[in-house]
Amino acid sequence: MLDALKVRWSQGRQYIPDLRAASPRGFRGAPALRDLDCVGGCRACADGCPAQAIATTPLAIDLGRCITCGECAEICPPGKIQVTSEHRLAATSREALVVRVGQEALPVIEASRELRRAFGRSLKMRQVSTGGCNACELELNALGNVNFDLGRYGIEFVASPRHADALVVSGPLTKNMKEALELAWDGTPNPKFVIACGACAISGGLYHDADGLDRSFLERFGPTLYVPGCPPHPLTFVCGIMDLLGIAPPPSARDALAKLLAQGDAAARASRATAAENLLRAVGCDPGLAKDARTPEERRRSLAVVPSEKPVR
Repeated sequence: MLDALKVRWSQGRQYIPDLRAASPRGFRGAPALRDLDCVGGCRACADGCPAQAIATTPLAIDLGRCITCGECAEICPPGKIQVTSEHRLAATSREALVVRVGQEALPVIEASRELRRAFGRSLKMRQVSTGGCNACELELNALGNVNFDLGRYGIEFVASPRHADALVVSGPLTKNMKEALELAWDGTPNPKFVIACGACAISGGLYHDADGLDRSFLERFGPTLYVPGCPPHPLTFVCGIMDLLGIAPPPSARDALAKLLAQGDAAARASRATAAENLLRAVGCDPGLAKDARTPEERRRSLAVVPSEKPVR
């Protein structure tokens, strides 16, 4: 028992109060491309990229293919490529996932008024793995644990597409999963939309040239949200879906409780004052709660002590 308590104590506070303000330590996130000249037409970064996510004329990195391995930053001779810890990588268009030289940040996701009206308070998602390695699935499962607790925003995964509002697709979309994916989409009631999660789902990732893929589904039903990464960090998914739906972070439980107690105290005081006033009026007394129209001089005179003509024995 003591050993279990020591482990729990060493873990500290796991719950993340504000997912918007959280920043993962040591995370390999968005690359930054500095405005430096490549030495003699160097292609070391592009040749060393296992996902073929780098173009050199001009230099650009496609986050839809990038597996965030960080090899490009290590082999780039002039240090033009740097890897940051920025985890806000999601986008609503495929073009917005391309990082170019001098770009300070990825485009901000604009909240959809239609999606917010339909799913702003409750969004149920069905996740379909289309031949992936289960890394994306593990990160998506983490969204429901005590750390991230995405359910506090009304966003949850469901077991059946008939209960879902959105389809979260992971994996490179193999031919063997084509029929199952379409059945899940057909079983999802309208209105509905698609979320492509992970480099494999967005572009095929390391398997984009494989013969066993059939990506026609995403060609017919374009994703509304792209969540890049290999695998994506849970906070990347959280920030992307919350930005898309225009969900603001809720107040902390302590602030909400303090506000509730303050409202209760004010209501209780007002109720007690009203009851006392009604009681005084019932017995024919003036509660004295009306505004005093007298001048300050008249109030001082009323409080002055008048000496008695006859001594009091």
